[in-house]
Amino acid sequence: MVASNLLLDLSARPVIAHRGASGHAPENTLLAFELAVQQGADAFELDVRLSRDGAPMVVHDATLERTTGLAGPVRARTLAELRMADAGRWFTPDAGRTLPFRDRGVRIPTLAEVLWSFPAMPMLVDVKEPEVQEAVRRVLVEEGATERCVVASEIDAALAAFREGPIACGASSRDIAELYLAVLLRRRLPQPRYRFLSVPPRHRGLPVPTPRFVAAARRLGCPVHVWTVNDPATARRLWARGVAGVVTNEPVRVGSARS
Repeated sequence: MVASNLLLDLSARPVIAHRGASGHAPENTLLAFELAVQQGADAFELDVRLSRDGAPMVVHDATLERTTGLAGPVRARTLAELRMADAGRWFTPDAGRTLPFRDRGVRIPTLAEVLWSFPAMPMLVDVKEPEVQEAVRRVLVEEGATERCVVASEIDAALAAFREGPIACGASSRDIAELYLAVLLRRRLPQPRYRFLSVPPRHRGLPVPTPRFVAAARRLGCPVHVWTVNDPATARRLWARGVAGVVTNEPVRVGSARS
């Protein structure tokens, strides 16, 4: 049976834009997501954290220094303050020689803004902290985005709001470790509490999406998405292994490996 959301489809091979086309534009911004569409991405991956006044903001880091002109925790700033941050301040395509998006009005969007701006795009929403999960759930329901969006988190507690209900939930780090250990020791596979897995190529020096791991996930009916892959040859090998989605900063380059 083919899933209605390609992020849950075992037979699909989506190119998933990592924080948008973040190799070419400031990550997690509307500009990066629009560029990802132009580069042929099939879906977005994005990160969500909570503002001081309860708004789910699309930003990766817990603090603001790396990507914006502000400092300190995201949670210490209101929505209004975060909307004033220059989210293009530090982006550079050439190791700092130029900063083409500084002072160009590039802002941190809310989750709702991304959903409004791209009303048909499937999205993998990474819930970066437990405190934001209820706000994420509320926005996805209010915006009618529960079928095209899936949620994931490394933090098991950040997925509690999604274990039951209409929004497809990914595996936490604990879930991934349990499946990995079962595959390694040839034990009975654990009953999944999730509908897909989002994993890195390696963790602590060990390969994660091995052929046996991917095959086990597929037996459970769960597609495996691998982040972050920018090399077309690597993407090609992963797809040949049975991996579903490839999360990339370079949608054009990786997309070429699919043909």
